[in-house]
Amino acid sequence: MSNPTIPQHKLLESPNSRTIEVNDWVITAITNPIANAADCDALQSTLGIPLPEMTFSRNSLELEHRPSGWKYCFMTKDALKAVKAGELGEGDGGVKVGYADAWLRSRTGPSSSLPLPETSPTKPYDWTYTTTYLGHTSSDAELPASWVAADAEDKSQSIPISELMRPDPILFYAEIPLFEDELHDNGSSNLLVRIRVMPTCIFILSRFTLRVDNVLVRTYDTRLYHSFSSSPPTLLRESSGWEAPYDRVKRLLPKRNDLTPLTDPMWIAKILTEMPSDVSQGIGAGTQWRGLGTRVDVIKLA
Repeated sequence: MSNPTIPQHKLLESPNSRTIEVNDWVITAITNPIANAADCDALQSTLGIPLPEMTFSRNSLELEHRPSGWKYCFMTKDALKAVKAGELGEGDGGVKVGYADAWLRSRTGPSSSLPLPETSPTKPYDWTYTTTYLGHTSSDAELPASWVAADAEDKSQSIPISELMRPDPILFYAEIPLFEDELHDNGSSNLLVRIRVMPTCIFILSRFTLRVDNVLVRTYDTRLYHSFSSSPPTLLRESSGWEAPYDRVKRLLPKRNDLTPLTDPMWIAKILTEMPSDVSQGIGAGTQWRGLGTRVDVIKLA
């Protein structure tokens, strides 16, 4: 297959941001250091929950379609707004640390006069920072377009994996971390957004990864795809959630005594997606998390 024609484009860079202008699009990735104390205090006050240890509150990715004024953004504040505040209910996917009871007993001790506090499945907020944030629309258009469920029978309304796997030139690439937390040494929770702009398309992967040691692993992916050749301009958004018990994933390690892959979101995602879907998107880890499963939405711009 012949190489695709490189479209006219312009790259702009500053110390904390990178922008590409290509066809009718302006795409800007902003990456900054971890939020300072003042920024954290302001954001925590807004959200009403403790923030992750590493919160990149000034990071963002924005796509703007100039002819229509349609914009789509990924921002830390909005991602954390999707974290459940308050007591978790059915479908929220609440997680209890595997050794919570033992941890509490170690703090009270057998000779302690302090009563052992009651344990509950969750804290007053989702301490795992699980988020099903899809990004959000920010439109200047008078009649903004809206997302609708894709037609499963229409192959044009599914992301073309073969195109994304071609070794096409990459005109623009960025990684934008939004937050990360070590969960009080019980695992890891993080959200990272990646974007690739190629001669024929735009592709974004926003990936939330959760590992709670000895309990479960969980992934929530949002993929955004736009072909420059689509008419009218069309975007596809695929959102997928997977989950499995920690021990089941651990058994699939390449080397039994090397736990390093369990810290790799790409390896975790590969393992979860290769499991039978009735396991990783059905039974999961028994949390009844509503994020399990896959759906595809489509939006057509003026």
